[in-house]
Amino acid sequence: MKKTEIKILTLEDLKDKLQELEQKLLDLKMNHAVSPIENPLSIKLTRRTIARIKTEISIKKELTD
Repeated sequence: MKKTEIKILTLEDLKDKLQELEQKLLDLKMNHAVSPIENPLSIKLTRRTIARIKTEISIKKELTD
């Protein structure tokens, strides 16, 4: 997910997407621990997307307060 796509989402959508991506990251890590996954770079990309979403959530919370 790109930064521009994240900025468009509402606060509730961001929270839903964050929860979804955190679950995906957990699944990726578990699968990678059991047997190497095909694309280990996906773990890194998922972590970065989670960080972008968390940043955008904090920005939107500041603007509403």
